[in-house]
Amino acid sequence: MSERSERDTRHGAHAAEDGDDTAAVARPSGKRSARRVRAEAPVDSGSVATIERPTKKSGKSESKTKRGGSGNPFKKLLKFLREVIAELRKVIWPNRKQMVTYTSVVLVFVIFMVAFISGLDLAFIKGVNWLFG
Repeated sequence: MSERSERDTRHGAHAAEDGDDTAAVARPSGKRSARRVRAEAPVDSGSVATIERPTKKSGKSESKTKRGGSGNPFKKLLKFLREVIAELRKVIWPNRKQMVTYTSVVLVFVIFMVAFISGLDLAFIKGVNWLFG
């Protein structure tokens, strides 16, 4: 056996290029499935697994903040402003040199696009005038 096929066999996959006719086994991705199988429904190779879904409880257990519309609007505004400030602290602000570079690139691009679209507009005007006279 070659080194590659031994490595693939160790990891649970068969090497198709070595002439192995068995079906390839998929390697696990390392991610956990978001679906959860019920404990009382045994899963065998021929059955379909059932998925447990959380049920929504209705009643008085809902908090006031989840109902929407209730609560102090000033507290909500203050919380919003705190969150905005927290997000703005995470921003990596450009320095002066970067700002000048980015601004000049944007201005050159805008000037180019204005000239290009103006040229197309003039060409279409001349074409329509030539066609319909």
